[in-house]
Amino acid sequence: MRRIARLLTGAALVVAAGAPAWAGTGSLDVYPSSVAPGGQVTVNTAACGEKGSAVGDAGAVGAGTFTLAPSSHKGEAIGQFRVPESAQPGTYEILAKCAEGDRQVSGDLLVALGAAHEQVQPRGSMKTGVGGALGADPVQTAAGVAALAVAAAGGTWLLHRRARGDGY
Repeated sequence: MRRIARLLTGAALVVAAGAPAWAGTGSLDVYPSSVAPGGQVTVNTAACGEKGSAVGDAGAVGAGTFTLAPSSHKGEAIGQFRVPESAQPGTYEILAKCAEGDRQVSGDLLVALGAAHEQVQPRGSMKTGVGGALGADPVQTAAGVAALAVAAAGGTWLLHRRARGDGY
């Protein structure tokens, strides 16, 4: 059993030693993840350490390079860039390379036409199948209320008869 454990531990160390230095922890968060051409994008990462900074690359979307500086959130670097008006719809990879070390992280940005950030208020009614308390036809509403009243009165009368011992 110990021999197998040593063999597995040795194999894990060999795999870890062969991994590239930038493939470590962290990712690049892109907000918003979907933007229209001309929109402002904010990226942040915790991959560069507590006081780390990074150089961002949004060249894939045509925005060039930008700087990520330490933010007020402990251990995170943050930066911004603007998507050019000429950007075509599609998914683009945004990169950030930490200033210290060889660590590089990436995130995806979706450029979509009409991806506006304005709040849209809902209109109309929801079709849930339940219906409302007052329907469009007041005659049907009155008939339903009357049926419920008759059922309640009949149930009360039957319970009263049973309690007196008259039976069914």
